[in-house]
Amino acid sequence: QVQLVESGGGLVQSGDSLRLSCAAFGRTSRNRIMGWFRQAPGKEREFVAAIIWIGSMTDYADSVKGRFTVSRDNVRNMVYLQMNSLKPEDTAVYYCASARDWSTRRWDYDYWGQGTQVSVSS
Repeated sequence: QVQLVESGGGLVQSGDSLRLSCAAFGRTSRNRIMGWFRQAPGKEREFVAAIIWIGSMTDYADSVKGRFTVSRDNVRNMVYLQMNSLKPEDTAVYYCASARDWSTRRWDYDYWGQGTQVSVSS
């Protein structure tokens, strides 16, 4: 069992930055994939970024490439999402998730956090 707890959301203005954190508890396997997803009102949950616990593999949605950076702290069992140059269209609930195999598809992720709200005003 893995528990994921996100934090760091908030209300910011367009162009501002935020850093989201995800704390992983329980049986965290070093082979697992950690992903960030987001869901805006009335829209489906979409992939944002992913990182592997061991190694340097990362992936990003085209909409956030060059603005968002995913990173991890293996010692503290933490995953981060640094979000720069935020836009109003980034407004959503952001979720941390964990998968057994590399994937950008939400249905491949079997553990999810409760989400943290990010709101970007224009």
